[in-house]
Amino acid sequence: MKRICVYSGSNLGVRPEYQEMTKALGLVLVNNNIELVYGGSKFGLMGEIANHMLDNNGRVTGVMPGGLFPNEVINDRLTRFIEVKNMHERKQTMADLSDGFIAIPGGVGTFEELFETLSWAQLGIHKKPIGVLNISNFFDSFMAMMQNIVNEGFMNPSNTKLVLLSSDPGDLVNQMIHYTPPVLGNKWQQLEPALKKI
Repeated sequence: MKRICVYSGSNLGVRPEYQEMTKALGLVLVNNNIELVYGGSKFGLMGEIANHMLDNNGRVTGVMPGGLFPNEVINDRLTRFIEVKNMHERKQTMADLSDGFIAIPGGVGTFEELFETLSWAQLGIHKKPIGVLNISNFFDSFMAMMQNIVNEGFMNPSNTKLVLLSSDPGDLVNQMIHYTPPVLGNKWQQLEPALKKI
């Protein structure tokens, strides 16, 4: 695993644990010789993980749409900066560059990226690991919502196995390094024999 994309907030959040564990994740990536791919900002938890990795001789690639944010937002310390046309190209570029994905606490943008990456995995567009770093139980409600989606009949239970969950950065990255894509019980796979007869 050479690169991991981290989805995170452009704010720091109210708990000091958010910053502490974000930096700890950065050190785990450095110690495993894994490059960070992220949104390119110097603010919030995005800036915390990028700058902490750079301070420890890690490699960091930032991806940001040109003209969407003020220049002051861009982290000028990056190993590599990639400017793209729009948010759609930003997400696609980060996904293409990365061998896996980790979501840490953030706002609606972080959840939007997490859900899209999960949706792509569900459809078989990629088979890369998706990790969730559950700092201070931030993602408990997300996991409960996932289970509710299953309970209400809108998702196959096997698809919950697409999400690797841990409150420990080292454990999470280790799970991702040794990840084997689960066999999904999607309706498309169930319909495959019938579709071949058509």
